[in-house]
Amino acid sequence: MMNPTKGKNYLFALILVTSLFFFWGFVHNLDPILIPHLKKAFLLSDLETALVDFSVFIAYFVMALPAGYIMRKWGYKSGIILGLTLFAIGSFLFLPAADTRQYSFFLGALFIIACGLTFLETAANPYVTVLGPPETATQRLNFSQSFNGLAAFLAPIIGGKFILSGINHTNEELAKMLPAVKEAYLIEEASSVKGPYLILGIVIILVAVLFIFTKLPDIKEDKKEGERTSIIQALKHKHLVWAIIAQFFYVGAQVCVMSFFVRFITVSANLGEKEATWYAAAAGLAFMIGRFAGTFFMKFVAPHRLLMLYAAISMFLSLIAIFGTGMLTAYALIGIAFFMSIMFPTIFSMGITGLGKDTKIGSSLIVMSIVGGALLPLGLGYISDLTHNIQYGYVVPFICFLVVFYFAWKTWRPVNLEKELPLAN
Repeated sequence: MMNPTKGKNYLFALILVTSLFFFWGFVHNLDPILIPHLKKAFLLSDLETALVDFSVFIAYFVMALPAGYIMRKWGYKSGIILGLTLFAIGSFLFLPAADTRQYSFFLGALFIIACGLTFLETAANPYVTVLGPPETATQRLNFSQSFNGLAAFLAPIIGGKFILSGINHTNEELAKMLPAVKEAYLIEEASSVKGPYLILGIVIILVAVLFIFTKLPDIKEDKKEGERTSIIQALKHKHLVWAIIAQFFYVGAQVCVMSFFVRFITVSANLGEKEATWYAAAAGLAFMIGRFAGTFFMKFVAPHRLLMLYAAISMFLSLIAIFGTGMLTAYALIGIAFFMSIMFPTIFSMGITGLGKDTKIGSSLIVMSIVGGALLPLGLGYISDLTHNIQYGYVVPFICFLVVFYFAWKTWRPVNLEKELPLAN
């Protein structure tokens, strides 16, 4: 891939693209609020609530390659604008979903939002890596992803305030309610999402307009005669294959930890849902601080070594979440949020290092691996329902971090690594 930004100052372009990290981080981190909220509104099991994450992350699998194709044909800017449009449409669809009170409609709206996010992530991640010197690409991507962490801090607070009612009824209490009273309660619970998602959709439309009327550098591949690429060609890079595997398990771990956070600590630490949202915000803050701290530490520690250390610590904290009691389990999850914060951008950057003309396809394949966030939480929900203990479900993220540890320890090194300065420290 050529770098048309070499020798140029594209600070504003970097700021504008970095804003996308905040917006998709914000909508993703409303999921921990939606899961307990929809569980109440539709009387769902833990496995059924995991379909929230399934609807979101299956979109990455379905749309990643089409997104990559559009980016190759029409460029990054077109992909970003299309992604923002889908993002806004999905947000607006929350209104009729709430009016009809159909769980499947909510899942469909989340799927459309996630289709838009697929375009944004497919474009923004590699875009950031080329908007500056190649030797600081990993640090720059971690910095941009830090604003994803800021969103992770703010979303639970805002979502908890405007979506969660704080009113919880047991199954026995619901069974004793008059049908009209119960129906009114469920309608009110379902309708509380309308305002926040309407505002979100309007903001995203405004951002799309800004992209349309702002001149940005486009980044296209060099088209050399006889130079071709394909998925099969890209998968010949062993480190890319392992990056795809590692990202699959990492995203699964992140979704398990963050999306079930409120549900988890209301059980393990016996907290009310309103109070639990503040701890979820603390986890988001830890995630953000971890991103900034990781960007700083990478000036002194090679990314793969830091990734290996953080994965090992996350495994240890997962065991505390599984076997611990009380507030210790909440603190363990907050700790995991800090130490897993660098994993996505680091795995991504390491995975596309040295791919050359295969970079865009490699990027799309790594984004496709985000489907781990759709599948692995189903395992957590199934274990929780089977054992009647959500803590046991956290064996899933433990296994995920083990895979990330192995990637950082054994399989991350691309061919001709010595030419890739960010990874050779």
